Amino acid sequence: MTSPTTLRSRPNGLSQAGHQRIWYWRGWRVRYWFATPPEANANATPIVLIHGFGANLNQWRHNLPELSQSAPVYALDLLGFGDTEKAATLYGADLWASQVGDFIQAVVGQPVVLVGHSLGALVALTVSHSRPTLVHKLAMITVPLQASREDLVAGWVDVLARRVESMVANPLLIRLILSIFRRPGTLRRALGGIYLVADRVDEELVETFAVPPCDRGAPRTLCYLVRSRTEPNFSSSVKTMLAELNLPTLLIWGQQDRVIPVNMAKDLAALSPNIELQTLPEVGHCLYDEQPEAFNRLLLDWVQAEPRPIDS
Repeated sequence: MTSPTTLRSRPNGLSQAGHQRIWYWRGWRVRYWFATPPEANANATPIVLIHGFGANLNQWRHNLPELSQSAPVYALDLLGFGDTEKAATLYGADLWASQVGDFIQAVVGQPVVLVGHSLGALVALTVSHSRPTLVHKLAMITVPLQASREDLVAGWVDVLARRVESMVANPLLIRLILSIFRRPGTLRRALGGIYLVADRVDEELVETFAVPPCDRGAPRTLCYLVRSRTEPNFSSSVKTMLAELNLPTLLIWGQQDRVIPVNMAKDLAALSPNIELQTLPEVGHCLYDEQPEAFNRLLLDWVQAEPRPIDS
């Protein structure tokens, strides 16, 4: 009998740079990655990274090894994604924020620099707003203004979700659609519409998105995710949470983002004097994977800088 294919069973740079572990939260299996820095940086504030919608921690492939040279670094798969359990439950920002907050308490054990991308940024913002003692600094790589379809998903994910919404009562059709959209050629074309740096859409990235939909329970979980997005309590008001932030916050945006346009960034940054906005040229929605060297340097410079005075 062969073992099921999982992301953590596939050799890659992350396997060599750190360690993958399983943590159980509310009875659900959660995969996370961690690495410790050289002894000189062992006491630095830990960094925790949260992926976006449809992704998983493997998409931080070019960030985790370098960042972990300067501080302890953790990344986890949100419930329903990656190698974390495909739970049969309604999803929302509060559920994922509870998962991340409890992870910080139980696994990391001290306040962290919390970094999130897109949906992950929404989750990181929710953690910072609801449990601020767990977060030393907050970095958001784009953040959706509203918990709507257009802000959280785009491209192939949006097409898939629209079809699933009309077929949510037919699991056989959902399985068929998933089998089509997880094909490497389909994924490569879809990711090519999101990534501006074409060379980054390689075999490893395609596998990062292709493997999780094969997991047991993936079609059922997709139904729950689609249903959850239409619930009015999917997320608290992003503008309200941003305006009430009381900790050093970095907002990073790709100037050519095709998913969440950069023209939203200035309006969001203006909601609080505690938000610092940085944009990167010639990159899109997944800027941390498109230009990882520039992103890693920007993030580490901000993490290691003395924070600006916080306005209460």
